[in-house]
Amino acid sequence: MIFIIGLGNPGTRYQLTRHNVGFLVIDQLAVGLGVKLTEKNVSHVGNGNIAETGITLIKPLTFMNLSGQVIKVYKNSINAPTDLIVIQDDIDIETGRLKIKQGGSSGGHKGVQSIIDTLGSRDFIRVKIGVGRDINMPVEEYVLRKFSKVEKIIIDETIVTASDAVISIITNGLEITMNKFN
Repeated sequence: MIFIIGLGNPGTRYQLTRHNVGFLVIDQLAVGLGVKLTEKNVSHVGNGNIAETGITLIKPLTFMNLSGQVIKVYKNSINAPTDLIVIQDDIDIETGRLKIKQGGSSGGHKGVQSIIDTLGSRDFIRVKIGVGRDINMPVEEYVLRKFSKVEKIIIDETIVTASDAVISIITNGLEITMNKFN
């Protein structure tokens, strides 16, 4: 079983903000794979398959900084670091770019840090989606802003690409996927 968690904040206020791109990828995967998300264990969750591998899609209903609380529910089922794929926003990556990696620090992302703290490991897979940065605005304010019309066109394409990358991680492996999408 592979657990795929998209990070974001619950509620319509945050729905299409930079910080919620992880939720958007989970929604894209759910539609593409025919997985129905239902409320369970403080998250929207749904089960399905990719290439005969069981998957669980997860959108936490906690706020971003408490994302690790949802992982506690699944912690005993995560047998190896590669059994967890975290989809997150990244302000240090240009809007619309992807970076896929395994391990590393949280890079200041409090949702990722919460997961690291809960698991006691940094070795899970991350699909980072670039949302850019505005040096004239506090980070906390910037990530809670919606995309401009031009950025929205770019991000819509990136959401589809990130979904394809997640599927590729499971079907082709991490190294091939990193070479293709990074």
